[in-house]
Amino acid sequence: MSLSYSHAHQQGSGTTEVVAVLVAITNHTARVLTVDQGKLLPNGPLMPLHRSLQAGVRQWVEEQTQQPMGYLEQLYTFVDTNRRNREGHALVYVSYLGLVQETQTQQLQTQAVWCDWYDYFPWENHLQGMPEIITSLIVPALFAWADSAEDATVKHRRYQRIRLCWGITIDSDGNGNGNGNGNSDWVAEHVLLRYEMLYEAGLIAEAPNYQPIYKPRHQSNSQLSSEHEYESDEQVVTSAQMLGIPMYYDHRRVIATAISRLRAKIEYRPLIFGLMSEVFTLSQLQQSIEALSGIPLHKQNFRRLLDSQNLVLPTGESSSAQRGRPAKLYRFAHDIELQSLLMDSRLPKRK
Repeated sequence: MSLSYSHAHQQGSGTTEVVAVLVAITNHTARVLTVDQGKLLPNGPLMPLHRSLQAGVRQWVEEQTQQPMGYLEQLYTFVDTNRRNREGHALVYVSYLGLVQETQTQQLQTQAVWCDWYDYFPWENHLQGMPEIITSLIVPALFAWADSAEDATVKHRRYQRIRLCWGITIDSDGNGNGNGNGNSDWVAEHVLLRYEMLYEAGLIAEAPNYQPIYKPRHQSNSQLSSEHEYESDEQVVTSAQMLGIPMYYDHRRVIATAISRLRAKIEYRPLIFGLMSEVFTLSQLQQSIEALSGIPLHKQNFRRLLDSQNLVLPTGESSSAQRGRPAKLYRFAHDIELQSLLMDSRLPKRK
């Protein structure tokens, strides 16, 4: 399925569209609701019958997915200069973030499908340590992009941006050190900055200057090429395959915006509880937060935070565990959010 950025909605000829990033946690996995075989987010034009932008996004989500909606907040407004309506005007679309409980696939419209958001951003999942793709593909390619700058000042700034976005080591001259194995300065909420850097460097399929980088399946990490010819596609892995699923328009950028917003907000607002079932164990709560942040949390620090902030209350019941001891069940202390007592709280540090 080839990517196309020129087709527009058939309904009307307006200049404003709404697009929704609906997030759910299912089996401790962060997922987003998509349409068109995972290539689009639920979206549609703002019509005169819509009383507000939010009414518009709720209508399109209902029509395209039948997914019940809960918490909803506006993200950013984007101008897509690559797309035109029937009158030739550039399209503006307003994005929204929604937190929902995942509806079973058979209850959704056939075009709607839930996808793991790390399928779109594989470099963002650090639960098992730093992904190998960062050191084997991304960092070497970004260093090459930085070195390609004609101006020394631009080159230096690119290297500094690489360090800040990817948490890697830069030497005293401001250049990359090795393959960027250091990752102590990784900032989870810089998702959008990392995506936009890959876009600017032409490393992802949506970029207008995209040039695939070919990596032979059994070749060393240091040997990357954009010009090699191979006897068979089975012999190579391209950057398009390794750097996540591409999407139409700027919809992957919209998801990156939503992940950045959500990762930042869960540090000071209890939005995670909009994704949890009514009762849960503390392990389930921690695993859900880790799924969103992409980094492991220290168990004891996490429990101390919950105790000190009175975030949860025991139900007096326990889960029916098949193995080991049953775990206590908890529920969210709703009065905490109502009294706005969480503005200064933070997630525990990573391991």
